[in-house]
Amino acid sequence: MRIAVTAGYWSAGPPPGAAELFVTADRLGIDQVWTAEAYGSDAWTPLAWWGSRTEHIKLGTAVSQLSARPPVTLAMTAMTMDHLTQGRVLLGVGTSNPQVVEGWYGQPYPRPLERTREYIDILRRVIARAEPVEYDGKHYQLPLRGGAGLGKPLRSILHPYRTEIPVYLGAEGPKNVALAAEIADGWNVIFFSPTMNDFYAAALAEGFARPGARHTAETFDVVGGPMAIIPDDDIERAADRLRPTLALYIGGMGARGVNFHNEVFVRMGYEAAAKKIQDHYLVGDKKSAIAAVPTAMVQDVALIGPWGKIAEEIGAWRDTVLTTFSVQSDPRHFERIAELLRS
Repeated sequence: MRIAVTAGYWSAGPPPGAAELFVTADRLGIDQVWTAEAYGSDAWTPLAWWGSRTEHIKLGTAVSQLSARPPVTLAMTAMTMDHLTQGRVLLGVGTSNPQVVEGWYGQPYPRPLERTREYIDILRRVIARAEPVEYDGKHYQLPLRGGAGLGKPLRSILHPYRTEIPVYLGAEGPKNVALAAEIADGWNVIFFSPTMNDFYAAALAEGFARPGARHTAETFDVVGGPMAIIPDDDIERAADRLRPTLALYIGGMGARGVNFHNEVFVRMGYEAAAKKIQDHYLVGDKKSAIAAVPTAMVQDVALIGPWGKIAEEIGAWRDTVLTTFSVQSDPRHFERIAELLRS
């Protein structure tokens, strides 16, 4: 199994230790490092800045939000980085949610699966540089219909370092996971639990079985793992470190009835807890929302506790659809975790 680490997205400022994370991961022979964006820091600038200190590790965005950039802009960025890194870019994209897309980017959110399919199609055409790009989709047109009437099909001035850059799709619901298996080269997972493996295996199998699918299960990269790995002899203390993040995603990342993270935990069997967390969060009672996160929920999506417990439980994560194990932990623990995974 390959191993990845993630720097995530920023909150009020750069995450402490991010530079060390990149350098340490590269030195230890870890396969991938991923950055992210929400509605603050972008994913690409930190990837380029800290990635410039690495030599071997693959550099990916998990995810670069579709509505933040037209598809040709993202293709230009990825092609530029691919030259600078000599072919180490992994192009992770995702739709985000209506709260961010319409509230932050001022873009329409409806029909996200259809938009994703068109977006990735255009990305690939630009990067391949086989011919001037023409596209007549429902959501994207190149050249634009109407306007000044002077637009013409163009081909990138920049010749690609690679005519194909691996595209990963961030997805949570079964339809989006199936779409990833059909049209992408990998799937970026969030809040994975080994207990849900059969559910995700079925969604992936549906995508692989579609006409024209790019991959099989043997060649497709599924990147995911625990939301965190926290070695601590006190399990409750370790869980307390993760409850605020789970409360934020389950309760505050989206509106009532349209919160994809909340739905993930409902499918895991935490419907009552997820509703309670969201009820508290949406009225501004974050303290109660955090307190409502059960320890069992934390342990479903994270590895916490003594090293012996982590070593025993990590096998359940290996025996899943995951092909790249994403490590979110203190860089000081990377080497030990890698040893557990590779043993």
